[in-house]
Amino acid sequence: MVTRGVTLALDAAASFGTIAVLADGVLVAERVVEMRSAGKELFFPAVLDVLAEARVAPRGLARVVCGAGPGSFTALRVVGAIAKGLCEGTGCDLHGVPSLALIVAGHDGTRGGGRWLATLDAMRGDRYLALVTVADDGGISAIDSLGLAPAETLAARAESLHATLIGPDEALAAPPHARGVARCAALVAAGGPADLAVWEPVYGRLAEAQVKWEATHGRALAAERSDA
Repeated sequence: MVTRGVTLALDAAASFGTIAVLADGVLVAERVVEMRSAGKELFFPAVLDVLAEARVAPRGLARVVCGAGPGSFTALRVVGAIAKGLCEGTGCDLHGVPSLALIVAGHDGTRGGGRWLATLDAMRGDRYLALVTVADDGGISAIDSLGLAPAETLAARAESLHATLIGPDEALAAPPHARGVARCAALVAAGGPADLAVWEPVYGRLAEAQVKWEATHGRALAAERSDA
């Protein structure tokens, strides 16, 4: 599961952001950051603080691994931009991993292997779903995105998949956490470095503002942009 060199891991799919610094796959520093603040951006200063705590300069990073969603539209966009900016400035690689994988990988109770149905609030009564497989050594060996499902159907869905429900709003409560990147080496390797020119997180569904705009105007916002 080891990924050599120093890795900066970031995620903000849920209601708060997480930061972790890993040296050869071993966690050396971490932080939880409030994403919603009155006129003050807290995440990037926290990134610099965590790097300082780990005694790592930005140019000493081998890679940045960013939670790629789905999740909070605004928070994912902010953290994704920070990840891309750091990689542009330092020349290190950017890798994306599904934030739903970080729900499972960030929780110590999932290290014994098995199948986990990771969920995250998608608003409007729905949850994002992914089936996450954990190998016997504790590493995340596979993840299959299952899209959206109503919250009330999750127990039956988990039973049919022979999986255990896990997520911020489940009986096994676990939010996505950047420290889980330590267990996602196989996903990082399989995905390869991202193209900084086009990479962005997957939001999973339209932002609330776009949904309201389209309901009011009776047409897709994308069409409005193309007509401009």
